[in-house]
Amino acid sequence: MSTLDEEDRREYYRIEDTIALEIRPLSAPDAASKEVLQDASPLFNLLSELHLSEFESQHLLRQVSERDRSLTAFLKAQNRRIDLLGQVMAYSVLGEFGELQRVIISEGGLEFEHHMAYAIGSHLAVKMVLMPQAHGLLLRAKVTHCAPRSFGTFDLGTEFEALTDAQRQLLARHILQKQAQERRQAREQNGTEAS
Repeated sequence: MSTLDEEDRREYYRIEDTIALEIRPLSAPDAASKEVLQDASPLFNLLSELHLSEFESQHLLRQVSERDRSLTAFLKAQNRRIDLLGQVMAYSVLGEFGELQRVIISEGGLEFEHHMAYAIGSHLAVKMVLMPQAHGLLLRAKVTHCAPRSFGTFDLGTEFEALTDAQRQLLARHILQKQAQERRQAREQNGTEAS
């Protein structure tokens, strides 16, 4: 018989991914607050705001595209330039993280291997850069499971808490893009094997 938590986690599509990841425990006041978390690194905060603000303007771009194709093409080109600048900034931020890490990610949470154990129900700040788009996110999460693994590491499962719509959309878009990339690679691989 499955528990309610297992059913909740299954409602989101999960992918394996490699991301830059850093976690830290949240203090009781920070855990209780619903404010958007800020990082000590101003560069990371700017990176995060850059990508989240894109979602706030997407509906405006759709409205413009219905009226003026030339202006829409120009705005999309400008958006692409901003994305490239964001990637440059993200690669500067990546130096703070160390090595990229394998994770399982969904809109609902994150599973990963970590060198420290955390109590179930404890609250964490999860700082990550999603690759290759280099989207920076700093999210609240609650530990749902923690199990010992080999060589002093632990399998940690977390559930995201108090996501903004923009954060949720950014995660969903990243997951959909990753799925599409995996399907393309599978088709290419099947085409190569058939030859």
